[in-house]
Amino acid sequence: MNPSEDYILMQPEPFRSMLLHVQSIIELTITDVDLKYKYRVPFYYVNGKPFCYLNQSKDYIDVGFWYAHHLTENLEYLTTAGRKTIQSLRYKSLEEINDTILIAILQEAYSVKDKKFYS
Repeated sequence: MNPSEDYILMQPEPFRSMLLHVQSIIELTITDVDLKYKYRVPFYYVNGKPFCYLNQSKDYIDVGFWYAHHLTENLEYLTTAGRKTIQSLRYKSLEEINDTILIAILQEAYSVKDKKFYS
């Protein structure tokens, strides 16, 4: 097992189930992602560039998007949480995860993956 998988499997419930669910959606939607362990969290890369990450913090999980400032759709679902460039989907339960919205944001993030990180 790699450190990213360890990170996910070591989380307490319900976070482990939430992370596993999001992991499966990401890997089914964006087939050329590479899961690495960077910045002490599971981080997906596409073509060697950061794409999105998974993080469990306090009472929620974050699905953070590296190029979020280029996104134009479904912004009402994203939070900056005090960050300047990265935005994330934040979930407190498995039931809160809307697969349709998650997939739409993943697809849009993939479409802007070749843009500069910050413009």
